[in-house]
Amino acid sequence: MASDTARKHPFHMVPPSPWPAVGTLAALMLAFGGVWYMKGGPSHLLLTGLVIVLWVFYRWWRDVVIEARSNYDHTDVVRHGLRMGMVFFIASEVMFFFAFFWAFYNATVPFLSRTAHAVWPPAGVVPLDAWEIPFLNTIILLSSGATLTVAHHRLLQGDNKSTARWLFLTVLLGLTFTGFQAYEYIHATFKFADGIYSTTFYLATGFHGFHVIVGTIFLIVCWFRARADHFTPDAHAGFEAAAWYWHFVDVVWLFLFVNIYWWGGSGYTPG
Repeated sequence: MASDTARKHPFHMVPPSPWPAVGTLAALMLAFGGVWYMKGGPSHLLLTGLVIVLWVFYRWWRDVVIEARSNYDHTDVVRHGLRMGMVFFIASEVMFFFAFFWAFYNATVPFLSRTAHAVWPPAGVVPLDAWEIPFLNTIILLSSGATLTVAHHRLLQGDNKSTARWLFLTVLLGLTFTGFQAYEYIHATFKFADGIYSTTFYLATGFHGFHVIVGTIFLIVCWFRARADHFTPDAHAGFEAAAWYWHFVDVVWLFLFVNIYWWGGSGYTPG
């Protein structure tokens, strides 16, 4: 790493790192292990790949945190690049969820598909009541967005301790959301392979639940960093990335609640 006096540009020239190569091999191992396991093989390759991937995540992000704390690696230009990278990542996530919504409407709206069901939900499916756990989870997730916004304001005021307290509350709300969704899945009357309704429901809400778990881990890391006074009002790109990701998860849930739970479970007749 170069010092301010030796460097003639505002960019961060990353030193040689083993993590891209190791992460690629671990991801390949994870993919092959997953296919092998689903075909009836042992789980050793899958679990080994998963452990290595998680280890790479930890070490790589640890290196990024160290760089952020160096006072000269993460310049304004570098932080702008990190923010733009997060923006493009979230844009790709929008397209990811768009595919699930398209599959859902392809099965329910006649002018989108000639194979759309005449009655939705299909006969024999007992949908979940949108105004019970799903509505409660909506309140929880929107509340978590509010507490995260308060944490951000506290951070802009230079108060890391208060930021950590509001982050902790946000994490608790995220964990509560995940707990209620797990309870909902356990008590649902339909299984993943029961038809197009079940498949679209579990894919859309399940991947959203996975994103909530990832976002919660993201916020836990920010909580530890806030407690360690890693953030300043002018330099907190990691916190901003976590906040943007969490707000994206909030917005996706609103679309899921309105379309999948409320409209999709109300007994609507497309035809």
